[in-house]
Amino acid sequence: MRFFAFAGSAVLTLLSIIGLIWSPWFLLGLLLFGGLTALGIYDVTQPGHAILRNYPVIGHMRFMFEGIRPEIRQYLIESDQDEEPFSRNKRSIVYQRAKGVEDKRPFGTRQRVYDSGYEWITHFAVPRHLDSHDFRVEIGGPDCAKPYAASIYNISAMSFGALSANAILALNTGAKKGGFAHDTGEGGISRYHREGGGDLIYEVGSGYFGCRTPAGRFDPEKFRDQASNPQVKLIELKLSQGAKPGHGGVLPASKISPEIAEARGVPMGQDCFSPAAHPEFSTPLEIMQFIKTLRDNADGKPVGFKLCIGHRREFMCMVKAMLETDIVPDFIVIDGKEGGTGAAPLEFANHMGMPLVEGLTFAHNTLRGAGLRDRLKLGASGKLVTSFDIAKALALGADWANSARGFMFAIGCIQAQACHTNHCPVGVATQDKLRQRALNVPRKSERVFRFHQNTLKALAEMTGAAGLAHPGNFRPHHLLMRESDRDMVTGEEVYPYLPDGFLLRDEEDDFGYLTRWNRARSSSFEPFDVV
Repeated sequence: MRFFAFAGSAVLTLLSIIGLIWSPWFLLGLLLFGGLTALGIYDVTQPGHAILRNYPVIGHMRFMFEGIRPEIRQYLIESDQDEEPFSRNKRSIVYQRAKGVEDKRPFGTRQRVYDSGYEWITHFAVPRHLDSHDFRVEIGGPDCAKPYAASIYNISAMSFGALSANAILALNTGAKKGGFAHDTGEGGISRYHREGGGDLIYEVGSGYFGCRTPAGRFDPEKFRDQASNPQVKLIELKLSQGAKPGHGGVLPASKISPEIAEARGVPMGQDCFSPAAHPEFSTPLEIMQFIKTLRDNADGKPVGFKLCIGHRREFMCMVKAMLETDIVPDFIVIDGKEGGTGAAPLEFANHMGMPLVEGLTFAHNTLRGAGLRDRLKLGASGKLVTSFDIAKALALGADWANSARGFMFAIGCIQAQACHTNHCPVGVATQDKLRQRALNVPRKSERVFRFHQNTLKALAEMTGAAGLAHPGNFRPHHLLMRESDRDMVTGEEVYPYLPDGFLLRDEEDDFGYLTRWNRARSSSFEPFDVV
């Protein structure tokens, strides 16, 4: 069906040529259908637009609709601010920065600045000029032998299998050129990650792909082999993800290719399971011991974990286990429930897990309250695609930010939301060889590089305008937000930092943390009243 218009034009062109034998009027048909056929030939051979390669001739309709006058599109089709799940404004800024074209906007803001919830950053009377936008954060605590100087903006977890080979290769090649990291997702390290040569965050999920026994348990020897890869800079234990926290997954046997089986270490012809819970641990203390196991076999590289916050007391249970065992991860990544490259049941996508702002603020304050914040770094992920998104996450306690869908847009994603169907129209989220052929790796990897560079350049400008020397210096008081039509508050009033070591001191609780802290225990995630 994708080539129906192209094939139909070619057939009608041939019929028009034959028809000229009987009547010169068929010349009109030859001009019309011949032109469409020529257009189709151009579409399937040009390297610039994946849509046109996969949908020759009819793909131009998408660009026609893109060109509809903004005011008609806004009122009759779609508002620029509608988030489904990303607004046209957000997608456009990614496309523009990835392509290296003009990203400035005329005629003032389109935001409703007097609506409740509007946010902005305070600027400084004497702005700074920052000479570099290559902002770095060193990840690696006292127990780490090989700390990693990470960019403060990296590619979040997306597995090979969920994304196509060309998509993985384009992302990793762009990361290599830009000097930033690419999270493998829980699908293991594929040949396309290796071919790209970029820095990797090796994610270890509940299926232990790439480091599993035939029975699906953790294999230390295989893990050691993976961790010794020079490309691997961080090891990330995935406890949960924002798209579907508390939910496992199944990759049907029919979708497992030899390349996927190779990367994951699973057999062909069998369904591949990712359990909802890790089979290697079930208590906070066991999680810390497993992190120690990973650290002992990680060749001295930083080891941490990722989660979407659920019960706040349970995160405190893990923090208490850190204090009791003195096993402190080198980093923690807080994934907001608005994260979402993984397909999920509607109820999980809409109503399970804590959004990033609340999850990040809580984790940052709990670690401060326990006196551990200076021993580890915090990453944040969840719809962070603009420099303001990154600045806000840093102000609320993050040390760096990750983005998945932002980099998907950079390689051509059009938010068709067909990721789970294997019918992605631009070759990003599909294993269909013909569809993914449309994704031109050299061009798209350059767009990955440019999106990263231009986003950090914009962040440097915001940082200088705020009078700061580094975006890591953003704090809640740099944020202002509208509470109602006439009232505004500072971020410090809404998201204050908890005093360092507060939870370990016997003081009056004005923050609402001590009750949960006193109910948390390192030996179990169950509350005290459950036997």
